[in-house]
Amino acid sequence: MPKSILLVDDEPNIVLSLEFLMRRAGYEVHTASDGDAAIESIKAHLPDLILLDINMARRDGFEVCQTIRSNPVWKGIRIVMLTAKGRDVEREKGMAMGADDYITKPFSTQEVVAKVQALIGKD
Repeated sequence: MPKSILLVDDEPNIVLSLEFLMRRAGYEVHTASDGDAAIESIKAHLPDLILLDINMARRDGFEVCQTIRSNPVWKGIRIVMLTAKGRDVEREKGMAMGADDYITKPFSTQEVVAKVQALIGKD
């Protein structure tokens, strides 16, 4: 059974490109366009890893990360934060909230695939 990834981003072009890359790399992929939809998706299908945008409507990536880390059932989910903000303070905040890694937009697609494979492997 392939490992699953939840892509959470409000930019459709980013979702489409990452979804294509992750499927091509052999992962099962689910998507959500905001933080609330991400939480509902996690409840419906527990992913192995979440690629999580920080800047979104309703509930931002920091809030989603905090919600995930506060639920013991979801403790094993790996989280990679995606953001256009490359400042160290943003990275430190994400890591302090429990993110496993951090990628700044624009990013290399090879870098994203490599980080995902390093965190959850490949079936």
